[in-house]
Amino acid sequence: MKTKAILEFSDVRAIAAAAEAEAVKNHWAASIAIVDDGGHLLWFQRLDGAAPISAHIAQSKARTSALGRRDSKIYEDMINGGRASFLSAPMLEGMLEGAVPILKDGQCLGAVGVSGVKSSEDAQIAKAGVAAVA
Repeated sequence: MKTKAILEFSDVRAIAAAAEAEAVKNHWAASIAIVDDGGHLLWFQRLDGAAPISAHIAQSKARTSALGRRDSKIYEDMINGGRASFLSAPMLEGMLEGAVPILKDGQCLGAVGVSGVKSSEDAQIAKAGVAAVA
């Protein structure tokens, strides 16, 4: 039997604080979601001014990244590259740039998903969060 690392609540708080700091530093109104490796929500916050729909999109992006164990942008790129059939993939709703997996020793522990600003800025916020525990 193998031992598997998991996110502890202190990790989740550190990720959330770093992601929020990146958004606030840049004056970006965004929603931030953190999920475990099964896509289950561990943390969510919607910063002042973030659109209500961003709450749903951030969580969907995070779930997609965690379940796929890769940046959500990869799915967006595949679809834009002509693999439209990927839109029918089960359980993957947030196939847009803005979520990154939380990896440790090659294992996915979860993901951070962000929505509310440009997709590249969403990704920048998510990456800042992950960097807090990298």
